[in-house]
Amino acid sequence: MKKMTTYFTKTEFALWLGSIVLILTAFYLFDRESYLTMIASLIGVTSLIFAAKGNPVSQVLMIVFSILYGIISFSFAYYGEMITYLGMTLPMSLVALVAWLRHPYEGKKSEVKVNRIGKKDIVWMVCLTVAVTVAFYFILEAFDTANLIPSTISVTTSFLAVFLTFRRSPYYALAYAANDIVLIVLWVLASLKDIHYVSVVVCFAVFWVNDMYGFVSWRRMANRQHVSKENIEDMETEGAR
Repeated sequence: MKKMTTYFTKTEFALWLGSIVLILTAFYLFDRESYLTMIASLIGVTSLIFAAKGNPVSQVLMIVFSILYGIISFSFAYYGEMITYLGMTLPMSLVALVAWLRHPYEGKKSEVKVNRIGKKDIVWMVCLTVAVTVAFYFILEAFDTANLIPSTISVTTSFLAVFLTFRRSPYYALAYAANDIVLIVLWVLASLKDIHYVSVVVCFAVFWVNDMYGFVSWRRMANRQHVSKENIEDMETEGAR
């Protein structure tokens, strides 16, 4: 706890602690049974606060969250969520972990080097997203997935998020925020049938706030890294003179 208070800013620590309190409160108000959901939510929100710092630990926690969330989704026949997180988010988080570890900022393993995606990346992203969306629509339909259209949109936003995470772009956080909105809709529909799932709704509402902060944090991190790079280049130029 002491290390966390020194590593994270006061705002980040307050955001993480507030998120934990909201998740636990929602669990004890609406659930009190699905401890797996509570544990997954706590791991997920902790992953997001590390992600906001560009720390590869976030990807390790996301792998664990993907496994737990896949099990939770299966319980309500949200096969799209289950397949998405176990078959796409989990392996892509593993790939992202390797990419982040291979691209540390100035040798610091605790901070990834922010990347700016180019036109070629955008073309690939759009083509792959369309292909994944169409393919998953028919897969989910074959599995008789509950709330097919929102589930398919969730696949789309999830793929965008994991692709941008792998490419180390600040916009990964916006894609995850969009995915959070879709998931809030999905689990609100589920909670209409079973009030226990209100705790999952609260979980993704908390995730949305954290993802929005993550985008702001990464933009600041990108500016700081860019300015630092320019300063180093200026010093090298002066030295050469």
